[in-house]
Amino acid sequence: MTPLRPERGRQAMGTHTSGEITLSVVVPMFNEEAVIPAFVARLRPVLDGLDVPYEVVAVDDGSRDGTVALLTEQSREWPQLRTIRLRRNSGHQAALTAGLHRSRGAWVVSLDADLQDPPETISEMLRLARAGAHVVYGVRVDRSTDTIFKRHTARAYYRLMRRVVGAEVPAQAGDFRMISREVVETLRRLPERTPVYRLLVPALGFPSAEVRYVRAARVAGETKYPLPKMVALAWDSVANFSAAPLRLATWLGAVSFLGCLVLIAFGLVAHLRGVTIPGWTSTFVAVLLLGGVQLVCLGLLGEYVGRIYATVQSRPTFHIGADSLDADEVAADPDAADAPSPRQPAVVTGG
Repeated sequence: MTPLRPERGRQAMGTHTSGEITLSVVVPMFNEEAVIPAFVARLRPVLDGLDVPYEVVAVDDGSRDGTVALLTEQSREWPQLRTIRLRRNSGHQAALTAGLHRSRGAWVVSLDADLQDPPETISEMLRLARAGAHVVYGVRVDRSTDTIFKRHTARAYYRLMRRVVGAEVPAQAGDFRMISREVVETLRRLPERTPVYRLLVPALGFPSAEVRYVRAARVAGETKYPLPKMVALAWDSVANFSAAPLRLATWLGAVSFLGCLVLIAFGLVAHLRGVTIPGWTSTFVAVLLLGGVQLVCLGLLGEYVGRIYATVQSRPTFHIGADSLDADEVAADPDAADAPSPRQPAVVTGG
């Protein structure tokens, strides 16, 4: 059995070495069959025009349509296109994590396939990165193509996050960004189970810059962030970066206790004056109020305890089923098929 060559091992772990790939573009995909042709036709000329070694890491998040087949077909004509398949649908942030962990470039861009964020902006991002920025955010200055509901909820979300995390969170900056290899490796070392990168990256404090653009309409297909997923993202954002819900439980308990004291004092005064009216309504209202507050507090505590339990279990947040790069390397070097590949573990932990 031929031993694994050192240089292959370094590439397998996703680290960048001099003279290799300059830019990686990570693209999470879930049921994007309708988008892929337009996405490839628009992204490839941009990357070819940069005149740097690059790769496109398309992460299939358990799609149930022809996404994987189309990616495989496109990769025959576009050798820089890699396909990573997750064994099940793990969510956008988990798919993004898988792509970041498998990327090999000195700079890594995260980009959605729907073309709402323009790939043409990547050249400006790379210019700013080379000028010294470790993080370059894509900031949306016009969201008129979104629905009124989406615009207002997004504005409320970023306003809340700036209060929770701090003013360093760029307003209207989603997951379209460029980060350096140093930032990627820092993110890999963090013990985050449910990372929210639009908040986690600014919290690291690396030097940053912004590229502003007009957000376009989705070219095809349906949005992958309906209301339930937006609510889940907002909750993860708050729970991951703030203990405010726990403090809210404390304040609710204090207010309810003060309310009970006021009701006791009112009842005693009414009894002494002989104006009490017997009845069950007030009793039931008090019991239900206190019971509701207690249940809310227990629910909030349980949510945090559940996150601690999930962290202790250390279960992976995503499972990689296949990486097209592995097949390419085996084809180029048949002896490598007999060697254990550190880049292809059976289970990859996304935290």
